Amino acid sequence: MAGLNQVPYLLRAARGEALDRPPVWMMRQAGRYMKAYRDLREKYPSFRQRSEIPEVAIEVSLQPWRAFQPDGVILFSDIVTPLPGLGIDMDIAEGKGPIIDCPIRTQAQVDALRSLNPAESLPFIQEILQALRQEVGDRSTVLGFVGAPWTLAAYAVEGKGSKTYSVIKGMAFSNPAVLHQLLAKLADAIAIYARYQIDSGAQVVQMFDSWAGQLSPQDYETFALPYQQRVFRQVKETHPDTPLILLVSGSAGVLERMGRSGADIISVDWSVDMAEARQRLGRQMKVQGNLDPGVLFGSREFIRDRILDTIRKAGNQGHILNLGHGILPDTPEENAAFFFETAKQADQLLAVHA
Repeated sequence: MAGLNQVPYLLRAARGEALDRPPVWMMRQAGRYMKAYRDLREKYPSFRQRSEIPEVAIEVSLQPWRAFQPDGVILFSDIVTPLPGLGIDMDIAEGKGPIIDCPIRTQAQVDALRSLNPAESLPFIQEILQALRQEVGDRSTVLGFVGAPWTLAAYAVEGKGSKTYSVIKGMAFSNPAVLHQLLAKLADAIAIYARYQIDSGAQVVQMFDSWAGQLSPQDYETFALPYQQRVFRQVKETHPDTPLILLVSGSAGVLERMGRSGADIISVDWSVDMAEARQRLGRQMKVQGNLDPGVLFGSREFIRDRILDTIRKAGNQGHILNLGHGILPDTPEENAAFFFETAKQADQLLAVHA
């Protein structure tokens, strides 16, 4: 663990330093697997209450920090949080995800979207991130996050999560001009939002393109990659030293394309072996992941062996240990604790289990 005035482990890994163990955090780190979160959810039943009332979101963000001391503390929020600031009203239904009552389907709706002014529409984000930085100091790294243009467009056009993405793919393949304009507006808004998070205290920003893995490689090249690049390019223009992470769910088929996004770190899911991912991306690309969240339902010995296997394959440089996606709601909390304990003792365990 980083001490006083030291650079936190996660930032050191993001810079490509060789380390005795990888830094570790978990996606969906705060959430339903924790009793503390479930208790707080009873008092604040709306997700937007929990994520947009600063003192509540700060408390939720810090619950895993207090319990597990991860190397990364991530803002508790949602990728659709900035959409109302663009004029896309939404709500987040418990257990169902984002709901948009007036999906974006026409040129007129795209034309009517506003530019994002996060200081005006998202002032709580600044308050939350500033508080997190103050709380963790240099003992951990504060992460912000944003949704990617394709994934936010998928929610905005579909009106909710989807299993088939038939509405947005219908637009992509029959009316691409409108979709490209929407993606461009979203990319510019996301870049503004990411910069706002960095200015507010985020030391690393992860972009979630959760649904880009639903695209064929050629459609990823057309509708996802150029807009990922547009976001990262704009952020790098003003914040060149802030590490940027890209996650795509189901990314095995587009891994090399992700490497061309402009991200500093590629989050790898469990559909790709970590050794293969490092080979495909090139050793110069830093990686995050890639434990199957289901592993945390296994025995302690099984969890330990899978963690050590991932760390061995990733090597001791440019790797942030994480799950390949979010921790599952029914995960035993003690297994989450064991995940962090094991990661922090990885150097000793690797010596024993060589």
